Amino acid sequence: MTMGWNCLTGLSFEATARDVAMLATCASRFAPDTIVAIPSLPDEDDAERLRAVAEVRALGFTPMPHVAARRLTSLASLERLLAGWADSARVDRLLVLAGDCAEPSGEFPDALSVIRTGLFGQYGIRQVVIAGYPEGHGKITVPKLEQAMHDKLAALAAQGLGAEIATQFCFSAQSVLAWLSRLRTREITVPVRLGIPGPATLRTLLRYAALCGVAASASVLARYGVSLARLNNRAGPDTLVRDLADSLTPVRHGEVLAHFYPFGGMEGLCAWLDRQTRLQVPLAKVEFS
Repeated sequence: MTMGWNCLTGLSFEATARDVAMLATCASRFAPDTIVAIPSLPDEDDAERLRAVAEVRALGFTPMPHVAARRLTSLASLERLLAGWADSARVDRLLVLAGDCAEPSGEFPDALSVIRTGLFGQYGIRQVVIAGYPEGHGKITVPKLEQAMHDKLAALAAQGLGAEIATQFCFSAQSVLAWLSRLRTREITVPVRLGIPGPATLRTLLRYAALCGVAASASVLARYGVSLARLNNRAGPDTLVRDLADSLTPVRHGEVLAHFYPFGGMEGLCAWLDRQTRLQVPLAKVEFS
């Protein structure tokens, strides 16, 4: 039987500065140069962000630091980060998003304003990842989200930079598939990294869902394979991954990769990925190169 779309192929995952020690113990379980997205957290300073990115590179991963526009205090602060990442870790890809601050700390209200500085290419950035929201955004209308995505992709193309989309995590394969179809009908053809929650207790998943505005109704979670009555039970993304793999087709959905959020910890995510590797179960009828 032919192996098709697989959540292990070309995967990426998030790891905070605090996760780097755990990464050191499991680095050999990942393919060389696996992409690691490193969030910009509110209680970190620039020195910590620079150090985390350098350590991720030293472990053999490809670091993809987040640039949170609203946390940047100035153009100079952006340049310091870009220069530091280039010098210490040869960073050539970034994930750029507005960030969750209610008000900007400086002159950048959104990801587009950072992209439009034109600085990325000057510091060796070749690939820029922007955010996607399969279930919408609680504070931004769908038309505004769509226009913002169009504007960001156009600005990146004008600068000769590659682009990808990384999505917010989601429990519903149906929502993701419908969103991908809409994206492709609008002739947005860049690769998409689908946000997939790693194994965690239902209580933890619900907490992150509330923080991120992700739909987590009883019916959605039942389809995901868990019950609201069992908050301390751990849940993995097996059902979500299987549903995605059963329905993803390159003609309709384009190039799709998995991006994991290790809400239950890196150790739990690594164990789950190890199990997928051992099973080697064909998940769909199509292949991506």
